[in-house]
Amino acid sequence: MGRGGQQEAAASHGFGSMEEFWGFYLTQHSKPGTRRWHFLGTLAALACALLAAVSGRAAPLLAAPVLGYGMAWYSHFFVEGNRPATFGHPVWSFLCDLRMFALILTGRIDAELARLRLNPPRPRDAAAASAHRD
Repeated sequence: MGRGGQQEAAASHGFGSMEEFWGFYLTQHSKPGTRRWHFLGTLAALACALLAAVSGRAAPLLAAPVLGYGMAWYSHFFVEGNRPATFGHPVWSFLCDLRMFALILTGRIDAELARLRLNPPRPRDAAAASAHRD
């Protein structure tokens, strides 16, 4: 089944748990470049929220979703080549994005991908050679 068919099947499937959705979520973020864009978007949104809290101004809060979702959606349309999971499952997607952010921040995303058998770890030299193709 192609990527589009996989998404259609998942969209029509009612996930029974957050953990079940988590596995699907990671399949929709299979490319390292997609995960990097998501990380940067989440970081930018969190920075906007912090700036709003420190400055007492609400304006940065308006930029938070624009930056966060803008970077994430860019990665889906132009890097991953799929439709954001947010469109079908907004709350679970948001929570999974925060989980993925934490795993990337702590350097544990590769272990999680390996645990779910979604993306076997690549040797360092192969990863470096393909870094420009993400």
